[in-house]
Amino acid sequence: MDEFIVKDSNGNQLHDGDSVTVIKSLKVKGGGTIIKQGTTVKKIRLTDDPDEVDCKIDGMSIVLRSEFLRKK
Repeated sequence: MDEFIVKDSNGNQLHDGDSVTVIKSLKVKGGGTIIKQGTTVKKIRLTDDPDEVDCKIDGMSIVLRSEFLRKK
């Protein structure tokens, strides 16, 4: 399997365990909640898709697109 590189909105490489900031308010599908701009997400996990990361926000496990994240 080829290794892929996951990058944030600024082109910085992301790794498992990084902390990121959400750069745009996002609606959660099926949850009815909104993740507000500026929310800090700690301990992200990379997925099999280079455009997505897995994380927990307020106890909910959520997959976010890397284009809406900025590395801290």
